[in-house]
Amino acid sequence: LHDAEPHLAAGLAGGVLYPQDAQVQPALAAAHLLRASGARLHLGAEVTAVLRGPGGAVRGVRTPRGDLLAPAVVNATGTWAGELAALAGVTVPVLPRRGFVLVTEPLPRVVRRKVYAADYVADVASDSAALQTSAVVEGTPAGPVLIGASRERVGFDRTLSVEVIRRLAARAAALFPVLAGVRVMRAYQGFRPYLPDHLPAIGPDPRAPGLLHACGHEGAGIGLAPATGQLIAAALTATPAPLDAAPFRPDRFVERSPA
Repeated sequence: LHDAEPHLAAGLAGGVLYPQDAQVQPALAAAHLLRASGARLHLGAEVTAVLRGPGGAVRGVRTPRGDLLAPAVVNATGTWAGELAALAGVTVPVLPRRGFVLVTEPLPRVVRRKVYAADYVADVASDSAALQTSAVVEGTPAGPVLIGASRERVGFDRTLSVEVIRRLAARAAALFPVLAGVRVMRAYQGFRPYLPDHLPAIGPDPRAPGLLHACGHEGAGIGLAPATGQLIAAALTATPAPLDAAPFRPDRFVERSPA
């Protein structure tokens, strides 16, 4: 461990190194994908209704700037996917799961890669709505160290939580004692789109023909986006999918009456 990360705390039992692990800058990746797609953007145009035809099929969306007609609508609205689904008269129980990140002052290369404690895996898989924190510490080429990770279901509350910041800082310093005297320059939060079974909703919604969902990836959306896109493209073009999409059926949360 000392050879891989010289500033890790002493006495740790061991670790796992993923030499082929890769990362991507989400904003840049999204910009490149949009540019490559050739899509026409309507920025800042809120969807206020999902338009339905006489037979109930989805035929577009309504915005304050006018209707956008299309033979299919893809619900890829992240944490707000449940709200858009409701406009189409269906339920996809996406909930926001808030998380904070701390950003330190620029430092020499004290953290070489992304390092997380094993309890992070358990937190990701947890169904608890209560606050959970685990150490995720990541060095950056520019110098600041990024510190996470927290999870809690508090709706869309953007209030800065001193308790969360305190816990994240303490856990990071326990993993990397060198960070104990480092200044945190800022903190920010976001909302992960959470589904109860921790699997995304991907594919056509049989309750609303013409509506497809691509949402509920929680914290893994940027990594799973290309595969999600392939599944959506296969559904739209009626071609074979690269994998079985049955576990991601958007209507799997519908309560069934007992036989």
